[in-house]
Order: sequence, then structure tokens, then C-alpha cells
Amino acid sequence: MERARKRSRISIEDFLEAGNGREDVNLMRVNIGFTRLLDEQLQKINRFYIEKEEDYVIQLQELKDREANLESSMEMLNLQQDVLDFHGEMVSLLHYSFLNSTGFMKIVKKHKKRAGSPNVQLSFMPRVLEQPFFSTDLLYNLMRECEAMLYRLFLAGEP
Repeated sequence: MERARKRSRISIEDFLEAGNGREDVNLMRVNIGFTRLLDEQLQKINRFYIEKEEDYVIQLQELKDREANLESSMEMLNLQQDVLDFHGEMVSLLHYSFLNSTGFMKIVKKHKKRAGSPNVQLSFMPRVLEQPFFSTDLLYNLMRECEAMLYRLFLAGEP
């Protein structure tokens, strides 16, 4: 009985000399560099977004405390203005989230078109959709609470 011979290992040089291997390796390098760059940008955007959300949770609680301890109409006017400004900041962060998610999708689509690499889009887009800046549930809840506070403050003297 004869033993089956092991296949010989193919070196990268052999692979490159075989024809289009050099193009495949270059495309792989481009995709790895592109993915690494996108990951770095995602992390930077997420850090900013998460930091802002944490600040907004704290700021909303401070506004609620001020609402509970109102003593004069001047304090109410100041609080109304602060709550309106705060709501505007949250709307801006929501727009930031939408713009970044749209931007990432367009960048990946453009890279796919130029590099001819559908694998990047398939592997990267699910990661974008799972990012904290793409999930705006907490921000929407904070905005709803802020809107409820505005409703209470502006209609406090109404019958």
C-alpha cells in the first residue's frame, strides 16, 4: 500500500508568479488598510457620541432637579430657555448620527466601486449598523423626556 504524498506548500512568490496573484495581494492590502482606517474613524465617532450621550443624561437630571425646585417666574424663564437649548443640542447630535451613518455607507460604496471589492461592503456594513452612534434609542428617550418637561414648563400656568 502506497502512502499518499503531501501536497507541497506554495510560497507567496510562487503564487505571485502564477499570474494575477500580485493584483489579488495588492487588493487585499488595500482592503485591509481601508478597513483599518474605517475602524479607527468608527471608534473616534463612537467615543464622541457616547461621551455626549453620557453628558446629556447628567444634564437632563440637573434640569429635572431645577424644575422640581422652581421658586420664581424668572427661574422658570431661565429654565425654559435652558431646556430649549438643551433640546437643540440633542437634535444636533441626532443629525450628527444620521450624517455619519450615511457618510460611512457612501464611503464604503465608493471604495467598493473603485477597488472592485464587494467583500468590504459585506463585511463592514453590518459593523456600522451595530455601532452606538447608529443606535439612537437613548437619545430619542432623552429628547422625549425633554419635550415632556417643556410641555410642563410652558403650560404650567394654563388652566
